[in-house]
Amino acid sequence: MPGIIVGIDGSEHSRHALEWAVREAAIRQVPLTVLTVHQAVAGYWGGAVAYPGDADLAKEALAMARELTNKVLAAAEPGSRPVSVQVDAVTGLPAEALLHASEGKDLLVVGSRGTGGFARLLLGSVSTQVSHHARCPVVIIPVETA
Repeated sequence: MPGIIVGIDGSEHSRHALEWAVREAAIRQVPLTVLTVHQAVAGYWGGAVAYPGDADLAKEALAMARELTNKVLAAAEPGSRPVSVQVDAVTGLPAEALLHASEGKDLLVVGSRGTGGFARLLLGSVSTQVSHHARCPVVIIPVETA
């Protein structure tokens, strides 16, 4: 299904990405998918390893994503809302989940850095991975400077 997908993780960087994606989806008159990923543990061979509590943690991540999405939509200018908004949460490796979910989309949007990693990095590991491997255009929303 075409449209825009945006990855969020609760960070300010991802909030800016969500705000940008909401505006862009409204301009393009396309659906918006908001995806949050409860990070699974990477196994020995690099794949995600499932644990019993992952489903509950994914539900909590979904609730956070819905709350943030509702706040951003409520703050949007009148008439500048996407035609539809779907909020999803999955358990897995963030870059892998975003790449999989972006198949067939018009655009993938992420923040320049998320909740993990080192503050000195210009791009986070997820934004770096999706920019190298996505099969659709990628927009990386930079940190706003004061």
